[in-house]
Amino acid sequence: MKSLASLALSLAAGVSSIFGANAAEKKAISVEPPFWWVGMANDTLQLAVNAPGIADARFELDYPGVKLDSQVTLDSKNYKFLYLTVAPQTKPGKVKIGYTLDGRKRSFDYELKARDRAPEDYRGFDAGDVLYLLMPDRFAKGLDDKDIDLKGLDYPVTADRNDPNGRHGGDMRGIRNKLDYIDSLGVTAIWVCPVLENDMPGGSYHGYATTDYYNIDPRFGSNQEWNTLIEDAHKRGLKVVMDMIFNHSGSNHPWMKDAPSADWFNHPEGDAMTNYRLTTVHDPYVSDYDLEHTVDAWFVPAMPDLNQRNPHLMKYLTQNSIWWIESSKIDGIRMDTYPYADMKGMSRWAADVLREYPNFNIVGECWYANEAGSAFWQSGNKLNPIDTHLPSVMDFFYILNGRKAFGDDTTPWGGLNAVYDHLSNDFLFPDPQKILTFLDNHDTDRFLAEEPDSLGAWKQAIAFLLTSRGIPQLYYGTELLMNGSKEGSDGYVRRDMPGGFPGDTTDAFTREGRTDIQNEAWDFLSKVLNWRRGEAREVMAKGRLKHFMPQNGLYVYQRKLGDKEVTVLLNGRDIPQELTMERTLEILPYGTRLRNILTDSDVTISEKMTFAPREVMILQNW
Repeated sequence: MKSLASLALSLAAGVSSIFGANAAEKKAISVEPPFWWVGMANDTLQLAVNAPGIADARFELDYPGVKLDSQVTLDSKNYKFLYLTVAPQTKPGKVKIGYTLDGRKRSFDYELKARDRAPEDYRGFDAGDVLYLLMPDRFAKGLDDKDIDLKGLDYPVTADRNDPNGRHGGDMRGIRNKLDYIDSLGVTAIWVCPVLENDMPGGSYHGYATTDYYNIDPRFGSNQEWNTLIEDAHKRGLKVVMDMIFNHSGSNHPWMKDAPSADWFNHPEGDAMTNYRLTTVHDPYVSDYDLEHTVDAWFVPAMPDLNQRNPHLMKYLTQNSIWWIESSKIDGIRMDTYPYADMKGMSRWAADVLREYPNFNIVGECWYANEAGSAFWQSGNKLNPIDTHLPSVMDFFYILNGRKAFGDDTTPWGGLNAVYDHLSNDFLFPDPQKILTFLDNHDTDRFLAEEPDSLGAWKQAIAFLLTSRGIPQLYYGTELLMNGSKEGSDGYVRRDMPGGFPGDTTDAFTREGRTDIQNEAWDFLSKVLNWRRGEAREVMAKGRLKHFMPQNGLYVYQRKLGDKEVTVLLNGRDIPQELTMERTLEILPYGTRLRNILTDSDVTISEKMTFAPREVMILQNW
């Protein structure tokens, strides 16, 4: 477990400690957040001060526009929570905060910075974007091992690429080195799996067991490396979405050894594990026992459950989100395991973040097998007595049903009918355009069980994902037809990108390093993505959706915005078909000439049309 001394912030982080002339008498002190800003919408600032015996200290400050409102001591003698009011007219500068402890007067400087952009300029992500989800440890390596300082970690794990569940050595510089590749694919945003310190046994390569909320894991780089990655992405027009986890921390977080209060964690002894049954949250007949074992129990033994009902913890977490937005300029947050946390606490968190950044976006991981459960969590749902203030939720339907929906023959009740029926339930969602849609991700089997012999069904799934409603997300390697299941372990659906690591014999980041069928997939995906982010972006972001239930295996839908129309036709059969087009006359009158963006050729709508097996047409009228 980390010592308090290892938690002390450096001068570069914005805090200095002054304890008199005798250096031997200095004691470590940690202040979080490491610095803050003037001119924030919420004028209350919490400083979490951590040092041996600091609970007995009395604090004071004298700085124009800053008032010390309260000094809160909880159960631990090593924590003090200072609550400051920072008035709107306050000037940036260093606030000297003095305190008396053991009869001695001491002080430290706390920096208040000037904001460098207007809050409304943080634009977030929307349905005009396509997110590319990647896991830093498995994507690409850019740092030399000698550049990685693992001193100070309890578990200084090095890379072992032979272990599917260990660290493989990818990092943020590796991602930066591949930004041109990501940009050329045609996506508009990168969702990066968690990058904060995970000082855990085995290294916690996936990042979902946080042990330091204010520092990047040194195996991925540094806070500056993270900021530089975002700067470089922004130069290419790419947004960056940061993955956060407030339901739980890692079991090696210093709080587990010395929690600020007895109720900082739920079940601090680890005597209750979650039942993973999210239906309890909205079940009108739920027992107290079942509900508690959803929202208050530990996620896994290595991930203790944080208590969002504790107002001091919730203020800490809220400020942490705002600090990362303001300091690193991220464009969105994906919040992990959203329904497992306290709903009221997370509702206040989302409201506070959006109060600071009104055009920002947050997507919550709400893993349900049905539409009603997901819709319950989206902001504005009248069936939820609590407004979650959560703009976006995740649509897990295609992960659970995608292979059959797009792979099975489209009979009168099968195949693409499942997709049609799923969209027909969008009336449950306050804003269907803010649903995050995806075929697979880091927690699920890959959409492809194995590398396919042909791409008909895969192309239809990709075409639908990128042209239907919502915010599409692609999982890294989809463009390479990465496949497999997590039956052995999660590591088997989180394989390394070929060519991202020193010594790789195949470089799939290049055309020469890909197989013929991989290049066919890459070309198809890139063509649709670059069209989508270019001339079709507004239609995809805002266009109204109308669809026709599959008949004779043909599924037809249209996106329309003003006088611009995009019409998609999917033959869900493995056989060629000649079909009458009478039932789609309301959107496709006979004689209409449209451009097929996949073939760069014109298509004329006629009374009867012929479709190849699993054919995809994406037609636009301009």
